[in-house]
Amino acid sequence: MGVHLETRKRRIKFLYWEECQSHDEALSRLRKVLAEDRIDAEIEIICVQSDEEAKRLHFAGSPTILVDGTDIQPPTTTHYAMTCRAYHLEDGRISPLPSEAMIRTALKRES
Repeated sequence: MGVHLETRKRRIKFLYWEECQSHDEALSRLRKVLAEDRIDAEIEIICVQSDEEAKRLHFAGSPTILVDGTDIQPPTTTHYAMTCRAYHLEDGRISPLPSEAMIRTALKRES
């Protein structure tokens, strides 16, 4: 008789604005981390279409990744709009993409 450990499926929202060029690579990084770490997750991909929708979804710019409702790098402002996003990487650089390490850390956090 084996022990059954219940694993909870992570709910991920991937929000992007079509005008920003970094969303394809960001989604690719997210999927890579999920596969490498064997994380069971459901990804809801949302193309933000208006400033009103951006405000309603708390869209801090493209791309935005929410894991169980929490932004992987919570914004320092509550200005939500159709814009490209800048991430602050571990080494202090600014990037239009989150790093794989940043995504991995967010996925390992308890919600």
